[in-house]
Amino acid sequence: MKRLLLGAGLLFGFGMTAFTPLLAHEAESIKVVVAGDGGTGERAYRPGFVAVSTAMQKSGADVILHLGDFVYQPKRNPKFCPDRYIDEIRDAWVKPYAVRIFVAGDNDLPPQRKKSRDSGCWEKIAPLATRFDTPPKTGPQPGEREGYITLENTLFVVLDALDWRDPAPWLQPVITDARRRDLWIVFALHVPAVTTAWYKEKRQTVLKDINQLRPDLVLAGNQHAYERFYPMGLPRKNGALPVVKKSVYPRGTGVTHVVSGGGGAKIKPFADLQDVDKRTAPDAVLDALAKRALMFNYLTLDISHDHFKVQAYRVCPPPPAPEDAGDPRWHADDDMWKSVPLACDGKPPGVAPFDQFEITR
Repeated sequence: MKRLLLGAGLLFGFGMTAFTPLLAHEAESIKVVVAGDGGTGERAYRPGFVAVSTAMQKSGADVILHLGDFVYQPKRNPKFCPDRYIDEIRDAWVKPYAVRIFVAGDNDLPPQRKKSRDSGCWEKIAPLATRFDTPPKTGPQPGEREGYITLENTLFVVLDALDWRDPAPWLQPVITDARRRDLWIVFALHVPAVTTAWYKEKRQTVLKDINQLRPDLVLAGNQHAYERFYPMGLPRKNGALPVVKKSVYPRGTGVTHVVSGGGGAKIKPFADLQDVDKRTAPDAVLDALAKRALMFNYLTLDISHDHFKVQAYRVCPPPPAPEDAGDPRWHADDDMWKSVPLACDGKPPGVAPFDQFEITR
């Protein structure tokens, strides 16, 4: 575990602090590991959860960014969050990492009538994350589940997609200061602003609000798959998305959105593969898509002053043990799966590079 410089003191390994953590590297580079929908609980697929979290721990990263949905309780309207889930979260997503940036997922919030399967575990999960930087006391404030943290050369911003409001009033001054300091800028939220998995129209709302702030990278989960979009500018009034179709590109070319929701939740097919026309992405969104796959996955971010490298990994878990019997596919007995392959079909168990891109100075 690398050393962390925390305010005026030093912290080694796992711990909690009220100070802003700065990774103490001579080269001022950091490595971050990212996963979404990496959940424990009976409705998740345990072999996938274990395979992904184990692979991430072997990455050598000091920092984890979890994109939400930590727990999948089995019953509707759960009355409480059992500590056994929190113990597994500690082992998988907390103890191995010096810095933990956590996003609240819809499955983590208290159950509601329309979302009766939510776990209600967020109150126990949130304190396990590293604390956000303290915002100015005056002016607009982040939402209850929003905030930001600066690590060496990068500003990480967590946004609340579950209760969306334009973050510009509180976030624009933070972005302006980050640019003055020549920091990379990464946004993280649970529900993506753009996706081809289960499409909801957000081009003139969430996507526009985010892209106007011009972060370098936007990471989301929620959709149980992998998607990467080409760097894009502001959505046009007719819905067109101006993109630059490159995998290595200079900073400022556009905003790159990546969906990484393959941390162990059961895999769901894209709407167009299910023949669900209402939720199939329009042509303009499909044209902005660089790569996608139905698979368990995670990302690594290698960030130095000069470059920002993102590597996506495919994770093929071994067959489940008898006590973990199950299927990695959501609604596995549905006829649609007869014509919908998974990325791991025919592949041996293990971890393999799948997709990569790079932003340069």
